[in-house]
Amino acid sequence: MKRLQVGIIELISDSVWQNWGTRYYGARFKRHYASIMPQVVAVWCKQLGHDVTYATYFGQQDPETLLPGQLDVLFVSTYTHASATAYALARLHGRRGALTVIGGPHARSFPSDCLRFFDLAVHDCDRELIDGILNGSHDRDQVVTSGRMLTEIPSVEERLPHILKSSLTEGRPPLAANIGLLSSVGCPYTCNFCVDWDKPYISIAGDSLRTDLQFIAKRFPGVYVSYHDPNFGVQFDRTMDIISSLPEHERNPYVMESSLSILKGPRLRRLRETNCFYTAPGIESWTDYSNKTGVGRNGGREKLEGVIARLGEIHEFVPNIQANFIFGTDVDEGAEPVEMTKEFIRRVPYVWPTINIPTPYGSTPLYDDYLAQGRILKSMPFAFYYMPYLVMTLKNYTPQEYYEKLIDIYSTANSLKLLGARVRSTPDYSLKVLYFLRAFAFKGILGKLTRTLNRFRDDEEFRNFHEGRTSKLPTYYRQLYAKRLGRYAELISEAEMTPQLEASSAVPARSAPKSAGRAVQAPVASPARASIHPN
Repeated sequence: MKRLQVGIIELISDSVWQNWGTRYYGARFKRHYASIMPQVVAVWCKQLGHDVTYATYFGQQDPETLLPGQLDVLFVSTYTHASATAYALARLHGRRGALTVIGGPHARSFPSDCLRFFDLAVHDCDRELIDGILNGSHDRDQVVTSGRMLTEIPSVEERLPHILKSSLTEGRPPLAANIGLLSSVGCPYTCNFCVDWDKPYISIAGDSLRTDLQFIAKRFPGVYVSYHDPNFGVQFDRTMDIISSLPEHERNPYVMESSLSILKGPRLRRLRETNCFYTAPGIESWTDYSNKTGVGRNGGREKLEGVIARLGEIHEFVPNIQANFIFGTDVDEGAEPVEMTKEFIRRVPYVWPTINIPTPYGSTPLYDDYLAQGRILKSMPFAFYYMPYLVMTLKNYTPQEYYEKLIDIYSTANSLKLLGARVRSTPDYSLKVLYFLRAFAFKGILGKLTRTLNRFRDDEEFRNFHEGRTSKLPTYYRQLYAKRLGRYAELISEAEMTPQLEASSAVPARSAPKSAGRAVQAPVASPARASIHPN
C-alpha cells in the first residue's frame, strides 16, 4: 500500500482569533485537555507504515501551520463548539485533494452535519477501521464505525511522542500537565444529557494499566494522571488494587470523575492511599439524577443535606473536590434550585462548583426530546453549543430570568468572602493558588453572563430569537462566528452556519468488516464527554 502523508489534529480551542489572554490560557492550561484517542490513531497510522504529523490546536498559532500543506488524509478530532474551525480545515485540505475524516465528540453527536464538510465521520473506531480508511475501503459521504466496544489501546510508552508534543513545554511538564489514561469505558447510569447514556460499562483495568502507571512513575514522577473514564471506579476495588500494587512513593497523584454513590465508607481511605488529588462528582440537580449521589432517590433539602455530608467525608481524604451542576432543566422551577445551590456553595467552600447550562448534544435522549418538542433553536450554529449560550428554549424560565438567576449563583460562588474561606480551608499552597486562578476564571464567566443579559435587555433581534418569535440568526451571532474563524470565515458561507439537525436514529452508521482483531471504541476523553460540560 502507498505510504501516505497523514495529518491528525485535535481542536481544543474554538477560535482562530485569539488575544493575549486566550493564548496564555491555552498554552498554560487548555493544552492539557488533550484527548487519548487522537494520539491512539496517530500510533496506529504509524504502525501501519504511514508518515504521521500529530498536533493539538489550543490557540498557539494558525492551525493550518501545524500540519503539512499537502496531505493525503486529514483526521480531525473536535468538540462541538470548535466545529466551525474543523469544517474550515476540512474544506481547505479537501480542496487540496486530501481525504478528510472527523472523529471525536462532535462526530459522535452530529455525524450528518459533519458530512456536509468531511468525507467520512467516525463513530466507534479501532485499528482495523483506520486501516480500512487509509487503504480506501470506505466510500465517501458516510458514517463509519467498528460497532464494538474498547478492549485495549496503545500504551503510554507507545503514545509518548504525542504526549510530549501536546503536554510539555521546553522539555519538561509545566503546571497542570497530565497524562491521560483509561481504566474503563461506558457508564452504568442513563442520564439523559450524557453521550455515554447507552454505553455499557466495561472495566479495562488490568496488566496494561499497571504497566502504564509504572512507566509514568519512572518517566514523570509527580505528574498528574488524568483518568478519562466516563465514571471512574465502578469496579472500585479492582482498580484500587492495581494502583496500590505500585510502591507508595511511585503513585502519581491522579484526577478522576466519579459518582458520589461509589465514594463512600472504607473506599475513601483507599483514595488517599492511592494518591487521589482531585475528584469531580456529578450532583446535577436538586430534584433529579439522585441515584448517582448515594443519598437516596429523594430530592430537595434531603438531597442537599446528604450531599453536603458526603462531600465533607470525602474532603477528609481527597484535597480537591469539584461538584458539577446543571441548572435549567425541565425540573428546575422558581427560586428554590437557585437558593439551594447558593446555600450549598456557602456551606462547603472547599468544593468548587461548576454550574452548567443544559446543552442538547446529539445522540442523547435530551437532544431527541427537545428536537421533537421543537425547542432547539434550529438556526443556532454549533459553534455556540457551550457556556454562556442558550441553544434551546427553557420550560420554566424566560431567557432573561434564566440569566438573572445564573448571575446570582455565579456572584455567590465568586464572592471575596467565599474566596477567603476557600483559601483558609487548605494548608496546600498549590490549592490556594488554584483557588485564585479559578476565581479569576469565574470572574470571566460572570462577565460573559452579564453581557449576555444586557444584550437581552437592549437587543430586540437577539431577544426575539431566543424567545422563539423568529428563526433568523441575530446579527450578533453571525458577526461573532466570522470573527472567531478569522481568515477562514470565507470558507463557510452564511447559509452553511445553519446546522443540520436530525434525530439520533436518522443517521445509520456502516460497520467495518468483522475480523478477529480487537476492537476499540473511540472514547470521549475530556470534560466534554457529558453533554452538560462546556466543551
